[in-house]
Amino acid sequence: MIIDSHSHWLPNKIAQNTTFFKVRWSDITAQLKAMDEAGIEKSVLLYPTSDAHLNMRGRDKVSAIYNEEIAKTSKNHPGRFITAGILPIDNNDAMINELAHIKDLGLDAISLASSFEGKFLDEEAFHPIYKEAENLNLPVFVHSQISNPIGFERVKDPLLMPVIEFLFDITMCLGKMMMSGTFRKFPNVKFVFAHFAGVTPFLKDRFDSTYHMLRSRGFVKDLGKNPTDILSNVYVDTSGVKSASLFNLALEFFSQDRILWGSDYPANININASIDTVKSLNIEEVDKDKILGKNINSLITKS
Repeated sequence: MIIDSHSHWLPNKIAQNTTFFKVRWSDITAQLKAMDEAGIEKSVLLYPTSDAHLNMRGRDKVSAIYNEEIAKTSKNHPGRFITAGILPIDNNDAMINELAHIKDLGLDAISLASSFEGKFLDEEAFHPIYKEAENLNLPVFVHSQISNPIGFERVKDPLLMPVIEFLFDITMCLGKMMMSGTFRKFPNVKFVFAHFAGVTPFLKDRFDSTYHMLRSRGFVKDLGKNPTDILSNVYVDTSGVKSASLFNLALEFFSQDRILWGSDYPANININASIDTVKSLNIEEVDKDKILGKNINSLITKS
């Protein structure tokens, strides 16, 4: 069983109001064909974060259309898609209403960007989302912010932004949620961070050694445990990575029980290469099965 934990589809009426997502991001027939060719049983549909709200008079309209359309798409193709709804986070009343709408539509999860206008997911404004996620047992998928991510005000480059700034934005999001105690306040929320949670796996030694050095001098608050012990309790998806060495770093940090294979389709159309990488890893077959589908299946099934 292979389940794709990170794929995208946009309703055409939203895609056509974006700068980037006008081509190939609304073709559900092509997506199903790609899934069948790769042997994928189901795919999680995540909002890629976009600038559509700028052309559609706010996030509340985008959220309403997107959630309705992915619910229809899932019903039209039963058993093929796991759906993650989005929220108008800039309007608290509308956000609460849309959370109820997500429940009524029968969506499977919530999809958030790692930041919104420079505000990361550690802020109290997002707590109602986490409370409802706990109440409804909905996983929260965190996707990199692609509109003005961290560093964009200093470096505006069409290659460096998606390669570096997207990943630094999600890395900072995870770090700030740890430092704010968000994971301690909402221990039952199942957070899934895209792209291996950015550069987090590279920071394993530095997080713990620097934390203890700063604690000894009273420069940082007591987290109660090592940073890596806190950070390794979230889930991460692989987002189309084809490098075995990156997988091994993530395995050391998060373990085989916290990693979810994801294609990042249609941004990445070479789906089989990332599946083959998992199959080639020097780990037990049962652990490969977890990464390729059993982990995400358990996450959603329990919801």
